Amino acid sequence: MNRLVYGSPALSDNETVLIRERNVTLFDGFDESRFQEGEILITTHRLLWGRPEAMARGQKCLTFMFAQVTDVEEEPPYHYERHRKVVVYLDFFPDPNADRAIPESMFNFIKLCFNEGFSSDVIGNIQRQMLYWQNYIPPQIPDNQPSSNQLRQIELRTGIVGIERGLQAKQSLLDGTLTLAFKDLTKLMCMAGDMVRLSKVISKKIKDRQGDITEDETVRFKSYLLSLGIDDPVTRDAYKSNNQYYKGLAKEICEFIITHIEEMGGMMALPDVYCRVNRARGLELVSPEDVLNACKLMEQLGMPLKLFQFSSGVMVLQLCNLDGESIAEATAVLVEDCGSLSAEELSQKLGISVILAKERLLVAEKHGKTCRDDAIEGLRFYPNLFLTKDQ
Repeated sequence: MNRLVYGSPALSDNETVLIRERNVTLFDGFDESRFQEGEILITTHRLLWGRPEAMARGQKCLTFMFAQVTDVEEEPPYHYERHRKVVVYLDFFPDPNADRAIPESMFNFIKLCFNEGFSSDVIGNIQRQMLYWQNYIPPQIPDNQPSSNQLRQIELRTGIVGIERGLQAKQSLLDGTLTLAFKDLTKLMCMAGDMVRLSKVISKKIKDRQGDITEDETVRFKSYLLSLGIDDPVTRDAYKSNNQYYKGLAKEICEFIITHIEEMGGMMALPDVYCRVNRARGLELVSPEDVLNACKLMEQLGMPLKLFQFSSGVMVLQLCNLDGESIAEATAVLVEDCGSLSAEELSQKLGISVILAKERLLVAEKHGKTCRDDAIEGLRFYPNLFLTKDQ
């Protein structure tokens, strides 16, 4: 924070305020400072931090110029943290005679901790002003005193250059976006063509052979359907706080995964949920922590899915109307129909993982519906004849 100096909150003639955010704490590198819960102003020239009442009275505040900024990024949050941190890297020192916030510091960056999140495009505005001032060319002033007409021409030319650069930047961004969009559209058209051809083949075989479709064609068709993904994935930038973000993500996961869970008997292991959701989101990947936090909110939000943890620690996402008794009953019926089942055999019958199949068998055993036989060939489960046979 030795790059920050005390200055006046009064704006210069060409300076305008872009963003105002409150409840912001400053960090000197990794260390928390005494500058707690203040207000920041992001202008076209600099960033200011101070107490709201002090800044309103025009008292001195902390500030740095965007010409000092070399990079800016957001620090990933941890678990249930509501606040968001923006890391700003500062290059050169201010005037050695300036009144610095901290005289000496071993860090070349500061952190802006937004204790209640932020709704504005803070990072984007800092980046745009940083790039502008990095490419800024000050007007050349002749040695002799310019006339008022020459000063007006210089100011006009400087403004025109800034406008031209802004238009060029917007045009480059638009060109890149259009190029990426057309690439994605080409891939989608190719995939759609393959899906149409495959669906015609499947439809013809259903009519000709009454549903005689090979397993390979079924797998291919399902893979194309899964590749369609989620058209508008939830992102953290669209929400002011982590809690709102997790609620939006929970709704998205529930709407996407509930059909697959119903097909798999009412539950799915959390790692499988994570893999399927990220595959559907394409490039907008989410972390395992985000998926876990979103799933924890589903039951209290009244969604048809809930997070459940077995006694062994295995976590699954399951239907809300599914409980231990119903799981035990359904598993016991399968065991009785087959005579006996191992975890591997049950996983093949239900199309679920071996770990999840074993947990279902253990739940059935816990409710007294099955009995185990732990032999050298492995662990098998049999119907509990004490419940079904007369003594």
